[in-house]
Amino acid sequence: MNRKPKPADESVEAAFFWTRDPEFELPGKNGGLDACVEQEFAASRSGDLGTLLNAFLETAVSFIKARAGVIRIPLPDEQTLQVISAVGLSGEELEAERIVELACEDCGKDAFKHGLCSTDVNACITRLGDAPQRKFRSVISVPLESRSAPEVRLGVFTLFFDTPQSASSGAANMAIGFADLLGSLIEHIKSGREAKRAELLMERQSIANEIHDSLAQTLNYARMGTSLLGDAVRNQNELMATKYARDVDEALEISQKAVRSLITDFRSEMNPAGLLRALQELAGQFRRQQSIVLDCSMRVADLDLPLEHEIQTYNIVREALSNIAKHSNASHARLIVDHKCGYYVFTVEDNGIGTFSPLEGHYGIVIMRERAHRIGGEIKVESTRGLGTCVQLYFPEPGANWRMLHV
Repeated sequence: MNRKPKPADESVEAAFFWTRDPEFELPGKNGGLDACVEQEFAASRSGDLGTLLNAFLETAVSFIKARAGVIRIPLPDEQTLQVISAVGLSGEELEAERIVELACEDCGKDAFKHGLCSTDVNACITRLGDAPQRKFRSVISVPLESRSAPEVRLGVFTLFFDTPQSASSGAANMAIGFADLLGSLIEHIKSGREAKRAELLMERQSIANEIHDSLAQTLNYARMGTSLLGDAVRNQNELMATKYARDVDEALEISQKAVRSLITDFRSEMNPAGLLRALQELAGQFRRQQSIVLDCSMRVADLDLPLEHEIQTYNIVREALSNIAKHSNASHARLIVDHKCGYYVFTVEDNGIGTFSPLEGHYGIVIMRERAHRIGGEIKVESTRGLGTCVQLYFPEPGANWRMLHV
C-alpha cells in the first residue's frame, strides 16, 4: 500500500541538499587499493563496447590524420556526455574530456543536436582556460545517429587536430563517413543486447508458466487432499495421526508460497532495454506514487551485465526504495549508479528517521543479501537515527568470459 502524501513544506524541501557523495570502501586489504590497481591494468572484457570502439577509433584517427579522438555517449540524464572510447589523449587530457555538458558548443549541443561542428580551440570560451586542451588547434565533432530512428542521437564523435580545420574540409567529410559507421556499430551492439535480453526474459517467463501450470497446481491439490485425509483421520479419533496430517499440510503450504515466490522472481518486469532504463522507470514510478523527492544519478553511460546480475540488482533497488516509502518518513531520497575501480556500486539513500536495523530478517535484508550473493556482491547498510539510511549494493565487474558462460 502506498503511503499517503505528506503535507509539503516547500521552503523546507527547497532548502534540503545532499552534502556529500555516499562513501564506498573497496573490499580487501589496503582499503581495496590492490583491487583497484589490478583492475586498472586488467585487460578489457571481450566484446565490451568500449574495446570495440577503440579499435575503430584508432583506424579513424590514423586515416584522417588527427592528433586524437574520442567517442562520447549520453548518460541516462541526457544532459551530459561521457567518453567511452579515446585514442591519443594523455591521462590529464582524458580526465578533462571525460564528461562534457550538452551546453558545450563544440562537444555537446551543436554536434549532438544540430550536426557537424568545427571549432577553433583558441576561440572556444569553454576550452580557453583549460591548459591541457590548448595543445590542440582545432576540434571537429560529428553526431552519431541511429539509422532506424534518425531523430535519435547515439553519441558524438570528436577529433582533435594540430592544424586549423573547417566544416567543409576533407577531414570533416571523412569524419562524417566514419561517424555513420560508428553510429551503425553502436546501434547494432545495443540492439543485439536488447534482443538477447528479451529472449532470456522470455525463456524465464516460459519457465515460470511451466511451474505455475504443473508444480504449483499439484502442490495445491496435494494440500487439499491432505485436508481430506485429516478429516478422515479425525473421524476415526486418531489424534496423533491428525496432528501429523496437519503438520504435513503446513509444510505443503510453505512449499506453495516458495513456488509463488519463484514464479514472481522469474516473471521479472524489468525493461528488456536494460538495467539503466529499468531503474529510470522504477524511479519514475516511485516519484508518481510517493511524496518523497527522489534524485536519480546515473554515472555510467553504458552498462552491459549478465541478465542475472541485472535482475537481482533491479529487485534489490526496488526493495530498498520500497523500504524508504514504507518506513523512512523521509522527505528526500536518492539513487546513484556508479563504477569505481572495477566495482559496480548502486546506492539508495534517504534523509529519514534512520531506524533501519540491519538485523537478519528486518525489512527484507535477508532476501536482499541472498540476491547480492548470487551475483558475487555484498549489501552494506548504514543507518543513523535522525540522519537517514544508506543501502549500498556492490559487486565486481563480471569476468571476461561471462558471455561464453551465459549464452
